[in-house]
Amino acid sequence: MAILALLVVGAAAGLIATQVMNLKTDLVTTIAIGVLGALVGGLALRFLIALTGLAAGFVGAILGAMALIWAWETYGPKR
Repeated sequence: MAILALLVVGAAAGLIATQVMNLKTDLVTTIAIGVLGALVGGLALRFLIALTGLAAGFVGAILGAMALIWAWETYGPKR
């Protein structure tokens, strides 16, 4: 059940993050960005999640996905 929730939240966070960062990706990449962003954001905001609940986790997932996109565009392979 936790994995399914991670995929759903990750997909939503990836969709929002790719839209905010104006990145055109396919569905699998969007979900991967969101899931990895959820992990990054979840680790970074663990204390905030404990205080405010699931809403902070969703915000953390979006921020983590945006950080991942930024890092990829900055340090990833050049086109």
